[in-house]
Amino acid sequence: MFKLVMDGRLYHVPLESPKQILDIGTGSGIWPIEMAQIFPGAAVTGTDLSPVQPTEVPENVHFLVDDAAEKEWLWEADYFDFIHIGHMTGAMESFKDLLRQAYKYLKPGSFIECHELDPKPKCDDGTMPPENPDGFSAYAFHDWFDLNMRASQEVVPTRQFRIAPRIERWMKEVGFVDVRQQVFKIPVNTWPADKRLKHIGQWSETNWLEALAGWSYKPFMALGWSKSEIEVFLVDVRKSIQDRNVHAYMDFFVVTGRKPWTTMGTRTERP
Repeated sequence: MFKLVMDGRLYHVPLESPKQILDIGTGSGIWPIEMAQIFPGAAVTGTDLSPVQPTEVPENVHFLVDDAAEKEWLWEADYFDFIHIGHMTGAMESFKDLLRQAYKYLKPGSFIECHELDPKPKCDDGTMPPENPDGFSAYAFHDWFDLNMRASQEVVPTRQFRIAPRIERWMKEVGFVDVRQQVFKIPVNTWPADKRLKHIGQWSETNWLEALAGWSYKPFMALGWSKSEIEVFLVDVRKSIQDRNVHAYMDFFVVTGRKPWTTMGTRTERP
């Protein structure tokens, strides 16, 4: 789905013959596998807490079980030519600290790129019912998002649930330069008339419907809900996700930055 949004691209930074590429939170490992085919001369490493990646992969792909939240990574500083971080919503205590670590392990002049979906539903044409700050709204997807935010802020404050809109600022604060942010719209379902957006919306709807329970149990149970209460509530959430009369979408953020070249005197110069 995200490749469709980005017109088939896996990255946006100007890579020139990279030798070491890192994918943090690699999940299924699909991103390193496809990158390895684009850059056969590069060693592409994917790290994750779970060893769920395939074993039959290109020779230049390597998967490691590693926790990116650790203060020390497995490599020496200034090691990577490119670091990709994707889909880490709710995974880290501090995404800014993760960016700080990435800065340490990138070579001077090398690039970082983050891909994150902002799960807050939005609408531009007034078809989405308004939020209700005092209780449940007429659009249950609003309530699902608000409850997740409440859980992350009040009950499980060690996990950041909404990170996408803040990555650009965090990158700059960490020290990256040439920071650029692109925001793409992803329809919640197939409501758009445009064929391309409708196709993306089809993927989006399937993704939400299949993963909704998995994204709901931990935060909602932390709020004191029972499993049966969660399932009853998710019936209405699924209905709102499938409602084509509501032209809802979410923002997908692509944020890139570069580690500056070695500082000499008072100016930053390329050696």
